[in-house]
Amino acid sequence: MENRVIFHIDFDYFYAQCEEIRNSKLKTKPVAVCIFSDRGEDSGAIATANYKAREYGVKSGIPIKFAKSRLKDRKDAVFIPADFEYYSKISISGMEIIKSFADIFEYVGRDEAYLDVTVKTNHNFETARHVAQQLKNEIRKKLKMTCSIGVSPNKLLSKIGSDFEKPDGLTVIKPDYISEFLSQLDIRNIPGIGKKTESILAESNCKKINDLLNMDVFELNSRFGRKTGTYIYNAARGIDLELVKEKQPSLQYSKITTLKENSKNYEFLSTNLLNLCKQIHDISIKNNKTFRTVSIQFVNEDLTIKTKSRTLKKSTNNLGELEKTSMQLLIDSLNEQELLVRRLGVRISELSDLEGQGDITSYF
Repeated sequence: MENRVIFHIDFDYFYAQCEEIRNSKLKTKPVAVCIFSDRGEDSGAIATANYKAREYGVKSGIPIKFAKSRLKDRKDAVFIPADFEYYSKISISGMEIIKSFADIFEYVGRDEAYLDVTVKTNHNFETARHVAQQLKNEIRKKLKMTCSIGVSPNKLLSKIGSDFEKPDGLTVIKPDYISEFLSQLDIRNIPGIGKKTESILAESNCKKINDLLNMDVFELNSRFGRKTGTYIYNAARGIDLELVKEKQPSLQYSKITTLKENSKNYEFLSTNLLNLCKQIHDISIKNNKTFRTVSIQFVNEDLTIKTKSRTLKKSTNNLGELEKTSMQLLIDSLNEQELLVRRLGVRISELSDLEGQGDITSYF
């Protein structure tokens, strides 16, 4: 296991880069891809922004009106409504290129994937560097896009590495370089560590990953629980035993609506959710699909996202089953919900008749 060679590939500012492919004149301008709601011209949130827009503090998740305010001095700033069907087509093409370089291919999302290339590189990290560069060149040649790649002995380090020199980065973390590489990074560079965990650790003057080495696993477990504490302890040492597992993009259908008012009232949300279930069910019937997993999604008033899912014992296309499962997920979600909900969505996945398909046609 310690001799594995793992890639994490992450497309740079994916949605905005897709728009730059469609219109090359955008490359010199600040570009923000927006998810508009129906509450007014500037209502909604930023899906992603290119690096010129990020220089002004425009980033994913912030309200569109805030982004426009930050770019008010850039008369050439461009705000584009998200076109997920187009982005899906680009993603499929990109994933086909990436998959051709893999011993084992694990699809993560429309703009990222893990590869196990241990056999292809004969366990050699210098060979892996060349293979990764070839992959980047192929994506640039065929898609006119850039991506960043992390190369290391495991998934955790490769994910950290792909984010290290964005955009268009290539970071190789050989086994004998792990400690030195991690010692220079902040705690927030560990995937999954957010502001809350960071602030708790800061109370112990723990700000760098190197500082975590002074905390034993029992202390971390007492603060964060056994699962999270053990993860942080291992991550600080570059330890990750999770294998790259074969996973392909899967077809899913989803619908989301912006609520007429922010709310966490069950009756109000359930009425909207039942309407979404009917729309999704109509799509599944039209396409002759059954489903096995049902998910609901909240976009909260602060634009954070919350998702709950349930996998059924067997596939179905029964509307009553969809409604019943969605309502139970809604009840479960509201039991621990503090913020008001701004947008509400429902999704069905693990669809039947997917053999041989690699299509992605619908996203939240």
